[in-house]
Amino acid sequence: MILNGVEIRDSFAEAFPMVGTRLIITADTAKWAMIAAKTMTGFATSVIGCGCEAGVEREVPAEETPDGRPGVAVLIFAMDIKGLKSIVPNRIGQCVLTSPTSACYAGVEGGDSISIGKALKYFGDGWQIAKNVNGKRIWRIPVMEGEFVCDHETGSVSGVGGGNILILATSRGEALQAAEAAAEAMSKVPGNILPFPGGIVRSGSKVGSKYAGMFASTNNAYCPTLRAQGQTALPPEVASVMEIVIDGVSEKAVSDCTRAGIEAVVALGRAKGVVAIDAGNYGGNLGPFHFKLREIMK
Repeated sequence: MILNGVEIRDSFAEAFPMVGTRLIITADTAKWAMIAAKTMTGFATSVIGCGCEAGVEREVPAEETPDGRPGVAVLIFAMDIKGLKSIVPNRIGQCVLTSPTSACYAGVEGGDSISIGKALKYFGDGWQIAKNVNGKRIWRIPVMEGEFVCDHETGSVSGVGGGNILILATSRGEALQAAEAAAEAMSKVPGNILPFPGGIVRSGSKVGSKYAGMFASTNNAYCPTLRAQGQTALPPEVASVMEIVIDGVSEKAVSDCTRAGIEAVVALGRAKGVVAIDAGNYGGNLGPFHFKLREIMK
């Protein structure tokens, strides 16, 4: 399959089940809502080293938030519900409770419950107050600035983690330009996050290593500087590869996001140095979700 001079390789991204939740973070200004959201979702690129994967899903206008203030929706994913139940209140307590003018609300209903105020109320040291608003329990926790308002808990969803595309280009600059275009387009597809810096991964990994204790190591088949050292997946003209990893609330969300990213790269085309689009997988033996690039682009 060739689109605008770009080869869509006959490959698939292999993804895994994850458990996730959505939170709505608000503040007096959009600036401070985003600061709290980005702080809370920091150091959350991969479950391998960070314990979770998280990111900003979208900005939420004031007319759509529970308290009528500017907001940001964030998604947080973990490998199991036990991990998510531990990670979410810790991150809210350290990064949202502490952020000026912030509040935190549930962004999803149903599934296993995840504590927000149920866990954080104890910071109020007995001065906290519970209220019922429209049938939902919220907490008002006194702080030096005023008070922190949050829902009692949020719900959870069965999500998908590890969708991906690989962008093969003739130079590092062209690979980055294409990856930036893809990340911008993919960030507009609801229900997904791109958890790596700016949505882009320069250091894609494979499972395992020759060193004991390493769960992942550099994906040498896609490293241009190792082309002459052994097996390579790169044609001679490719000098740089960028990856985009996708976590989503459903299989369809990840598929739609994948297509948006490929379309953005293809729009640049071979004239902008893009040679091919590929995907990372493990032979189909580990993850139950297989996002076949050519089927997605039919």
